[in-house]
Amino acid sequence: MEGRLFTFLGSIGGHSQEWIILSHYALVIIIVALLVKCATSKMQLVPSGSQNVMEAFITGIISMGADTMGEKNARRFLPLIGTLALVIFISNMMGVIPGFEAPTSNINFTAALAIMVFVYYNYLGIKINGFYNYFKHFMGPLPILAPLMFPIEIISHFSRIISLAFRLFGSIKGDDMFLMVLLMLVPWILPLPGFFLLTAFGLLQAFIFSILTYVYIAGSVMMAEEDH
Repeated sequence: MEGRLFTFLGSIGGHSQEWIILSHYALVIIIVALLVKCATSKMQLVPSGSQNVMEAFITGIISMGADTMGEKNARRFLPLIGTLALVIFISNMMGVIPGFEAPTSNINFTAALAIMVFVYYNYLGIKINGFYNYFKHFMGPLPILAPLMFPIEIISHFSRIISLAFRLFGSIKGDDMFLMVLLMLVPWILPLPGFFLLTAFGLLQAFIFSILTYVYIAGSVMMAEEDH
């Protein structure tokens, strides 16, 4: 339990890193499932309550992707991007609540998300463009540049895993450390402005991860349009 706040789930199953992250991730999945259940249990033509919130969320995700790959493709990849955004946002918010810890404050968790995105967008690129054409795009516009461009492109793509994982992990881990110091120095009522700030940061990081996923997918599936 060194260097971390008290967690309710940690007091139940122990304070090992594996239990803390897995138990809080399971809690995130339960919250997401309950939220979706509440939003879809009584669908109305004029939405209200949780249905209104979820429809606004879905509209925002589609609008975000439409600027990158068009509305048709944005809707096509809505299930993936929407799920990622919702899970990451709720995971981030869990770290703001005293007694809980954000799964996204663990590098193994954020790395798993980043690897999943990396594998998925490369799979789509190969499936849609073909293996040869997909990797041919890595070689640059001129054959003479291929020996230089290909390794640069490969390194660039693998660096996206590090970028996605460490950006999310570093921000949320820093937020957790800030919250820990804040609660140690002042009573719980006074740090309320800090809680609002951490909420804004958590929303921002979910947005950044989602928009970058859209950008990476767009780059892999729209090569034909890009060439023209």
